[in-house]
Amino acid sequence: MHFKPIRILGVIDLLRGRAVHARGGRRAQYLPVARALGVDIGGDPLALARLYVEHLGLRDLYVADLDAIEGKDPQDALVAAVAHLGPTVWIDAGVTSVASARRALRTGASRVIVGLETLQSFGQLHDVCADVGGERVVFSLDLRGGMPVIAESASISARSPDAIAASAVDAGVSAVIVLDLERVGSAAGVDPSLLGAVRRAVPGVLLLVGGGVRGWDDLLRLDDVGCDGALVATAIQNGAIDPRAWR
Repeated sequence: MHFKPIRILGVIDLLRGRAVHARGGRRAQYLPVARALGVDIGGDPLALARLYVEHLGLRDLYVADLDAIEGKDPQDALVAAVAHLGPTVWIDAGVTSVASARRALRTGASRVIVGLETLQSFGQLHDVCADVGGERVVFSLDLRGGMPVIAESASISARSPDAIAASAVDAGVSAVIVLDLERVGSAAGVDPSLLGAVRRAVPGVLLLVGGGVRGWDDLLRLDDVGCDGALVATAIQNGAIDPRAWR
C-alpha cells in the first residue's frame, strides 16, 4: 500500500529532566518513558531522541518543556542537547512573549510554538511573529475534548476552534497544530471533522495534529482532510508506526 509521506514529528515530553509518557493532559500523573522500540531508556530524553533520529531517521522532533509550560524554570540545556543531535526541533516551552520566544530559539530549536493554553492575546502572538519571523512561529490550538483551552486571564474569546486558528494565522504564524489534550496518549484516534473545519479556515499554512494517532489508518485520515503532519509518540515507541516505511 502506498502512503503519502506527510511529516511525522517524534514527540519528547520533558518533565523535571525526564522524558515522560503524556496521557490525557493530566501532567501530575505522567510517568517516565521506560521503554521505546524494545529498548530500556529509563526516561532518558537523549536516549529517546537518539532512537528517533539515529535509528528511525526522523528529521523533525517536537519537544514539549512541560516545566516551562507550567511556569517553572525552562529546561533549555536539555532542549539544546536534543537539538545538537541534528534534528529540526519544534519547541513548546510556554512562550507568550518576544523575550521567551528569543530564549527558546537560542536553544537551537528551529521553530517556536505558542500555545493557546498560555497565550494572553493575539496581539502578543503578533508581536512574537513580527520579532522572530512568522515562518519560525507555530500556533498550538490547545483543546480538551474538542473545546479550546483558554487561560483565565486571557483576552481571547471562546470561539470555535477553526475561528481561533484563523485569528492565529492573521497574527502571522506559518503553521498550526491541533492538539487535543484528552486524545494525547489515549489511542482514541483523530477527529477528521474538526480537522477538516480547521483546514478550511486556514488553507494557506502547515496544519499538523497531535494526540490520538494510533497507526497508518489515522495517518491516511489526516491526509484525506489535508493535514501536513502529525506529532506521534506512543505509536512510534510501541512500533505501530515505523517512520522509515512512510518515506
